[in-house]
Amino acid sequence: MSASVGDNLMRRVGLIVNPVAGLGGRVGLKGSDGRDIQKKALELGAVPRAVDRTIEALKRLAPIAAQLTLLTYPGDMGELAARRAGFDPTVIGTITTEGTTAEDTCVAARDMVALGVDLLLFAGGDGTACDLYQAIGEDAVVLGIPAGVKVHSAAYAIGPTVAGDLALGYLTGKTTGTREAEVLDVDEQALRRDVVSTRFYGVLRVPDDARRIQGAKAGSVESDASTAAAIARHIVSQMDDDSLYIVGPGTTTRSIFSELGIEKGLLSVDVVYRGELLASDVSEAQLIALLDERAAKIVVTPIGGQGYLFGRGNQQISPDVLRLVGVENVIAIATPGKLNRLIVRPLLVDTGDDEIDRRLAGYIRVVCGPDDARVVRVVSVAGDGADTASKSNLESG
Repeated sequence: MSASVGDNLMRRVGLIVNPVAGLGGRVGLKGSDGRDIQKKALELGAVPRAVDRTIEALKRLAPIAAQLTLLTYPGDMGELAARRAGFDPTVIGTITTEGTTAEDTCVAARDMVALGVDLLLFAGGDGTACDLYQAIGEDAVVLGIPAGVKVHSAAYAIGPTVAGDLALGYLTGKTTGTREAEVLDVDEQALRRDVVSTRFYGVLRVPDDARRIQGAKAGSVESDASTAAAIARHIVSQMDDDSLYIVGPGTTTRSIFSELGIEKGLLSVDVVYRGELLASDVSEAQLIALLDERAAKIVVTPIGGQGYLFGRGNQQISPDVLRLVGVENVIAIATPGKLNRLIVRPLLVDTGDDEIDRRLAGYIRVVCGPDDARVVRVVSVAGDGADTASKSNLESG
């Protein structure tokens, strides 16, 4: 593709939004797959975020809007986001059921590929990526806008605005070539039983830009276990009696609970006070209630292989929770092995709140052992920080 922003060649872009992606995150449901879970999430007060995150991405295409034909499906499957971002999309297809389904996503993808799109943008999580793989395989170049609870697949940009920047680069010829990206999904029902069952589905074709595409999630290795236990002993020895400790998901953080003699879910957010379990598997609303006039600290570990500190899998620790606790009270922990295996060396934050992400950005002390702490850069993937994140990824790659 050799077009430039100034030429007269039109580009045809497809857009598919999974409007229920990410619903279960802040309410602690560990995913959004299935009508029953979506209904429960809404009853618990979940607010859909996929449309807003899609708008963030689409706004980055404004410089070439006059040269784009944007094909999308009706309503909140794409039309709503496109119009709110300032586009006049070509709306195709119909949604035949009340609420969207995986089949709607598959049909939409096939329709857009049949119409010859140059790039297919999609917003969702791992389930949406799997739907696209099953529908079109490698028949089109695609790019994911991350909006899900769990985003383990490597078909997604590191953040919504980065997705827009990468799409702009690809459509104008500044980014050339494509590469295969792993599509992974986790069994959500098994997750709710604290069993991690990840399946590799296949690959999608994405623009070739390792700076802006996130890596697939990597699991921990057995050699990290003893180091994690040493970190846990150190953290427990430093806990004070005046603070709540909000502990995020992960094998490294679970070691803290093992040290305290408490059971902890691998993927839950839990609260400890004075060495005792105060609340388990909490939602954003529960955390806010617990924080009423109480001091607290947040203990988190970055996602293996991807480096996200906030915004992937721990959405219960929301921007509002971070404001109440204070970003200065975030304690990051990781084994040296986990840090060394990160695809992206700077840690990333993508909470969906530009102001909080910018406050988290900078440098953070990561506890890697009783006598081992490393200062690691934290980068926001939001707003103008998108370009900074991409440059940081390149510098560290």
